[in-house]
Amino acid sequence: MKTHSQIVPVRSKSALLALAAVVYTVVFAAEPADDRVRIDNDQVRVLVVTSAPGAKSELHEHKMNRVMIYLDAGKMTLTDNAGKVETLNFKAGEVLWSKPTTRPHVSLNLSDQPVRIVEVELKSKPGGPSTTKPTALDWVKVDPKHCKVEIENDQVRVIRARYGPHEKGMMHEHSFNLLVTFLTDCKMKVTPPEGESRTATKAAGDVVWGGPSKHIEENLNDKPLEVLVVEFKKSGPSPH
Repeated sequence: MKTHSQIVPVRSKSALLALAAVVYTVVFAAEPADDRVRIDNDQVRVLVVTSAPGAKSELHEHKMNRVMIYLDAGKMTLTDNAGKVETLNFKAGEVLWSKPTTRPHVSLNLSDQPVRIVEVELKSKPGGPSTTKPTALDWVKVDPKHCKVEIENDQVRVIRARYGPHEKGMMHEHSFNLLVTFLTDCKMKVTPPEGESRTATKAAGDVVWGGPSKHIEENLNDKPLEVLVVEFKKSGPSPH
């Protein structure tokens, strides 16, 4: 008895390559990259999310502790699948600690303007001592004029740094990997102990990953400079 296969064999190299291209396109088109993700490494996933006025999210949940940095002022509601509503009012530049959600929820932007939020998802597990300790040149200790601790727990320390026009800080040391979120435009001179300076230029809303370092910072702008720095207390290699 003969049977008829519905699979047509590919008889040429060119046809095989064409078929491979189609399969590649279909597979990867089905899994688009999330362009909100700015940094993803062994310690964190950092997203910069923009919510339009009146925008409503899909039902979702958050399984990690997070640091939330609000780049714009706004008002949002979070409604869980049991109908409980939580209202959030936040200022531009505000930073909050956010625990994992207990129920899936939907967020709604009640603001009359877009709201940008930097969401820092922590991959480390809470609890346990830090594997690294600040040194005698710890930023907060040596330069309290410019630095203020906003949040501190066993996973992170969040520092707000403000420099006036053309102000210069103190020589200090960062002992941890860190994330810098620029709340204002930045033109800063950074000078390590060796003395060779470099100029860092960033726009408000930019996020930058960094590792342990020692330096002096100087605001080169005619306007105040403000950043939020999230230090990660759990050790891990800096991405290349």
